[in-house]
Amino acid sequence: MLICPQCKFENPKSNKFCQSCGTSLTHKVCPECSAEDVPVNALLCHNCGTECGTVFWAIIAKETIGEVLGVKTNEGVKTNEEDVGLEGDEEAISSSSPLSLSSQIALGSYLDSQERYQLLDPLPTQSETATIAVTGVRVLDCQPYQISPIDAILASQQSDLLTPSLDASGIPHLAKPYIALHSQSQREIPLIHDAWQQGDMQVVIIEDRSNWQPLLDLWQEETTSSLKILHWCYQMTQLWALLEPVNCRQSLLDLSNLRLDEDQTLALQRLYVESSSSLPVSESSEDAEAQISAIPEEPLTIQALGRVWQALFRQSQRTQFGSVVQMLGDLDVGKIHTIAQLRSRLEEISIELEALGTATLPPIKENNTTVPTMPQSDEPEDIISKIDDMPTVVLAMQLSSLEDAGRTDVGRQRHHNEDYFGIETKIQKLEFPKSRVLEGYGLYILCDGMGGHAGGEIASELAVNTLRQYFQEHWIANQLPTEDSIREAVYLANEAIYKLNQQDARSGVGRMGTTLVMLLIQDTQAAVAHVGDSRLYRLTRKGGLEQVTVDHEVGQREITRGVEASIAYARPDAYQLTQALGPRDENSINPDVGFFEINEDTLLLLASDGLSDNDLLETHWQTHLEPLLSSGANLEQGVTKLIDLGNQYNGHDNITGILIRAKVRPNLES
Repeated sequence: MLICPQCKFENPKSNKFCQSCGTSLTHKVCPECSAEDVPVNALLCHNCGTECGTVFWAIIAKETIGEVLGVKTNEGVKTNEEDVGLEGDEEAISSSSPLSLSSQIALGSYLDSQERYQLLDPLPTQSETATIAVTGVRVLDCQPYQISPIDAILASQQSDLLTPSLDASGIPHLAKPYIALHSQSQREIPLIHDAWQQGDMQVVIIEDRSNWQPLLDLWQEETTSSLKILHWCYQMTQLWALLEPVNCRQSLLDLSNLRLDEDQTLALQRLYVESSSSLPVSESSEDAEAQISAIPEEPLTIQALGRVWQALFRQSQRTQFGSVVQMLGDLDVGKIHTIAQLRSRLEEISIELEALGTATLPPIKENNTTVPTMPQSDEPEDIISKIDDMPTVVLAMQLSSLEDAGRTDVGRQRHHNEDYFGIETKIQKLEFPKSRVLEGYGLYILCDGMGGHAGGEIASELAVNTLRQYFQEHWIANQLPTEDSIREAVYLANEAIYKLNQQDARSGVGRMGTTLVMLLIQDTQAAVAHVGDSRLYRLTRKGGLEQVTVDHEVGQREITRGVEASIAYARPDAYQLTQALGPRDENSINPDVGFFEINEDTLLLLASDGLSDNDLLETHWQTHLEPLLSSGANLEQGVTKLIDLGNQYNGHDNITGILIRAKVRPNLES
């Protein structure tokens, strides 16, 4: 089964194009040069050389390392299987020689019999495998649209369905913690993509984080504040609690495994299952040098975290400050027993630093710091259900940055531009002895005028200016406008255009009007109002692309009345607007107003129909929108590329887009 990358329609494996939207299933678009004929199994673009293949990280293990992995062997060695809470695959478990795959799988060949995952890195040689229990390499997915068994399990997990043909007994031991934690984490735990057991070899395919910045690198930089370091320590305590139910706390004890995402949030490169020796499984001799030399005896306690922090200070050659020295000493001698106590100490130190004016982040606080111990279970779905029953501490989010860019273009066939937009953004930083807060205000308006020269362009500009003036006078500081207030503003914009139509005695198709889509942001709260077919899209890493607004047109009206979409849009007037600002009085419009919360990094796009027609954004969002979620991506260049894309496919109309990137982080004071 092939999943369309654009519309997610399920296609037979033999299909070359999606049956639903027509997207190619054999070729893709290069994100750099927009070449459209790049084979899906190619690592590099043939036109510009950019790496655009689908690359994953493969973890490969042999069963003789069962004791290290916490799995059962045939030799009667005591294991951690009961502690992990994962039942072994009896049929697949056997003793074997040390891990030596280089003689079996050469560089450029495939890990699997289906010839899907191609090796991009050489495997360890025979001499190197003497001390290596698990190896990790990059692999190219040559069938990226093919659904994997693990994908099917996770999809059924999300829909609360079971997949009998993919029972847990066939899942490699190394894969089960990833499955159990799949719905519990955001970016901290790498996503699992595939896994299988091949004789005595386990293979797990996960997100590739080999190029993510190591925590140690930024820890040792002089510009990194002491409070940022405390924040990473606090994140480790959160991860410790997350990993404890599946016995993967060992993942925090390998310095080379601690990485940072683009927003400098702590994340793990992979998971390590706790072993009887409490030593992390090494992937290479170089990694071993970066690991902690003084790991406590089993059972693992939070003293291990203290030793990780000591190693980070030691290897970064960074000076410890007094309160941290005391905390690490208390951890080492056992005066701090629980995660709750440790978090309390971190909070006290952060407040102390804030009072001294040397920190850059707010104090660390959390109301609920207890994490229940999860009973042992046999299958990953049992772990999932147990974790789902655990009380969840949901931290409020606060704005960390708000950026925007807008552009309009006449298109390739029109002689004048009837689109108009307005952007008004205010950023205020509040700083106090114990906290620093970023407050953001944003008003984004896009209008697509109608009525011809000296008509549509007047209506769209008048609407934007009327709305801007209204909110300059009525927006209460630090408070998102109410629905009634937003509606009043839209009615006033409609009235301004309507009066001009009446004054000029315009009638019929000569009456000018405009569509409207408007976004209002106050910190992490947002509101959207729209009239007509200009749209708001929202993009997040977890949710993908989502069309927030629903067009006010005949086809959509018929669908809301129960008519099937294919019939509704077969009408010759299907795309005719059912409402717009200006042609009629306020009794003839009913603006849609909605509210939502920005609780994760989000890219928002206001688009006129010249940009959204023909499912252009739904088809190209992965190449033209998703990269813009990154803090390093330039929004001005991004909106320019969107306009160019619109001209390439939809040049029949004016094209306008406004991009807003809102980044958030946990409000640890809430």
